Amino acid sequence: MSKPFGPLPPEFAGQSGDLVIGGRSANDWVSEYGSPLFVYDPAIVAARVAVFRAAFPAVDLHYAIKANPWAPWLAAVAPLVDGLDVASGGELANALQVKPAAGISFAGPGKRDAELEAAITTCATLNVESAGEARRALAIGDRTGVTPRLAVRVNPDMELKGSGMKMGGRPSPFGIDAEQAGAVVREIVAAGAEWRGFHIFAGSQALDTTAIIDTQAATLALAARLADEAGKAPPLVNLGGGFGIPYFPGDTPVDVACVGEALSEALAARASILADSRFAIELGRWLVGESGVYLTQVVDRKESRGETFIVVDGGLHHQLAASGNFGTVVRRNYPVAVAHKMTADGAETVSVVGCLCTPLDRLADRVVLPHADVGDVIAIFLAGAYGLTASPTAFLGHPIAGQVIA
Repeated sequence: MSKPFGPLPPEFAGQSGDLVIGGRSANDWVSEYGSPLFVYDPAIVAARVAVFRAAFPAVDLHYAIKANPWAPWLAAVAPLVDGLDVASGGELANALQVKPAAGISFAGPGKRDAELEAAITTCATLNVESAGEARRALAIGDRTGVTPRLAVRVNPDMELKGSGMKMGGRPSPFGIDAEQAGAVVREIVAAGAEWRGFHIFAGSQALDTTAIIDTQAATLALAARLADEAGKAPPLVNLGGGFGIPYFPGDTPVDVACVGEALSEALAARASILADSRFAIELGRWLVGESGVYLTQVVDRKESRGETFIVVDGGLHHQLAASGNFGTVVRRNYPVAVAHKMTADGAETVSVVGCLCTPLDRLADRVVLPHADVGDVIAIFLAGAYGLTASPTAFLGHPIAGQVIA
């Protein structure tokens, strides 16, 4: 029995014949740069940014670079956004190459002292994840003579319903529990640090428009309550992100215009203590996920007990998420195509498997595709976020995939 796969991104869904990425066919890209290959189209990101700007004219846009931190790609995306959010000292160093420190914030649990010092001495904003981390940052500021720029990441007392990864409303290594956040802010301010505001993230990969609207309203209310408890207005409230993209059959896009309209109304009615605060939304996969395509060449076809396997030269060591091994509870198929047969009718039910010696290495499970021969290129879509750097690239010693900007 065949299984469906998810919808193609709109920029590719209407194509016929050869798959074209950034004005060139997939086969051309592979001929020049080899296979396997990630191809990223910045025009798709620019289109997403335009949608965001229209929907949220009074809100800053931050890029969560963990979605795709490849340095040339980061240089292409950085001018399009207002800020970069990083999650390690390595990401901080890369971000500083393309954005002034004033536009960089650093979140994540378990920051080492060297990472805290790097953020403090370069004047990036630290989103502290615990009272202990805040105290370590204050001590480093005293030792170095540099005033730390500290925001408080809050573990909210609500979650983003329907999100693929819930980040609030439960015990968490991320952020300071909402019940304790006001006291930590008072400690930071009393110590003479520069308080930069709140970072409140309730979940990710949500496609439920109503749930996002409700969560943003609750986040504004929480920020106001915490500001009252702290006795000080936050310069910035990072509302998190959580906008998902359609990966699987039945998924539909977030109605971003509807979210923007609701947030504009909520901001207009916000509590007076937030009157002078700025607001930001932090996005990763929604910005860049649909801009990337993973191209991998067929090296073998085989039949085994009634099933057909298309064996490719790539696999989960490059695109772990498409194999269903990156947080997916039930394995479902990413959108996939034979790259030179975009409008051809499906001819056979096949499984697309990689070159790794493990049964986990399955990029598409029993999908209906046009006939593919050895040498043909298979395209796995939605490869712009959580692709190569979220995959076990050293596993079994296979070559790393190439990357190119269209």
